[in-house]
Amino acid sequence: MRYLSCWPLLLGIFVCHVAAVSAATQSQKTTVLNAPTAAVNHQDLSDADNYQAVRHTLELYLNGTSYNQQGEIKQAFHPQAELFLAKEGQAIWQVPVADYISWFKPAKAGQFNGRIGEILSIDIEGELATAKAEILQKGAGHRYVDMFLLKRIDGRWQIISKAAVRQPSVQHGQRVLFILSDAHFHGQSNLPAGASFSEIVKAYRTFKQAGFTVDFITPKGGAVPLAYIDTSDPLHKEYLYQQDLMQALKYSKTAAQLQASDYKAVHYVGGSNAVYGVPEDPAIAQLVMDIYQQHQGIISAVCHGTAGLVQLKTKDGKYLVSGKQVTGYPEDFEQQDAPYFQHFPLLLKKTITERGGIFKVGKRSEAFVLVDGALVTGQNHLSSEGVAKEVIKLIEQKKQSQAATLAGAN
Repeated sequence: MRYLSCWPLLLGIFVCHVAAVSAATQSQKTTVLNAPTAAVNHQDLSDADNYQAVRHTLELYLNGTSYNQQGEIKQAFHPQAELFLAKEGQAIWQVPVADYISWFKPAKAGQFNGRIGEILSIDIEGELATAKAEILQKGAGHRYVDMFLLKRIDGRWQIISKAAVRQPSVQHGQRVLFILSDAHFHGQSNLPAGASFSEIVKAYRTFKQAGFTVDFITPKGGAVPLAYIDTSDPLHKEYLYQQDLMQALKYSKTAAQLQASDYKAVHYVGGSNAVYGVPEDPAIAQLVMDIYQQHQGIISAVCHGTAGLVQLKTKDGKYLVSGKQVTGYPEDFEQQDAPYFQHFPLLLKKTITERGGIFKVGKRSEAFVLVDGALVTGQNHLSSEGVAKEVIKLIEQKKQSQAATLAGAN
């Protein structure tokens, strides 16, 4: 079996790390609602700050074009910028930047026009940067991919060229939030730990194929330590070299950067580090419960990711798992005499049972998924795809129920 160059952990398990970044580079994708509105001088910035400065310029463009804000669009583009847009039957359609800006009418300033923008990647070389973003329009059946060339001019990053292509797409703009640990080691030891790459890609592919946008958060934000990467697995290999996913994992967000109303569901990813940092993080817990209680979202978890559920409480003060059927990776399956296990701060089955949950265990090497109301859990990495499919099914059921209620009211 071939593995990416990683650190050996246990029984053929390897842990890999995406290059770490400073706290200033925590965010990779953002909703257009979070875009800044003031011009920033980008002179003499560090690499990390330059990354954020490029994001700032792109967010001005995304927010400006989504909310008809001509001033923000002007700040993003150099006056001599070249725009090559997509038009059926025309190989090259060059539009002057002034004409492009004029399409977003001042009379509609501040009104959302349906464009949903996402920054997918950024690459910086000295005073030049390239970037990629996607533009979705709900129900359109296609997406636009924008490719940018930016240059730092007089200390400020500006877009000097933009090209766009239209592609068929099932994406609809609804969002799912993946929650991962950013712990690099087991407790205070030097035993490497990481988020399960297998669990990430199986669930990620399932949600993306169903049209969802996926965001990633960790307690501190930034690069996610990754484990269980097997390059002989075609799915692993596909996503290991997929720039959009890997940038998202390198620049994970924090709970403070997000709005609960943006998400239909959350998904706690497992791995050897999932029991550290996430369960006790109050900001993540608050965000998750806001999504669940205020916006009728779905909570899901797989394998050791179920540890993220143990401290969650509903608004009446009860544990979320109380009275619910739950599964995850039980301590019965752990190597309890191994060094890593001595650092575990909690035992899943024991803790969930103490919290009033009904912990169920399936066969060790088979997928096992439980659905209890708006809570979906899976026992192991083999359950990741099944958990994602059940979450999607619940989201669709809620959508149909809301549509029926609205139709009845009318």
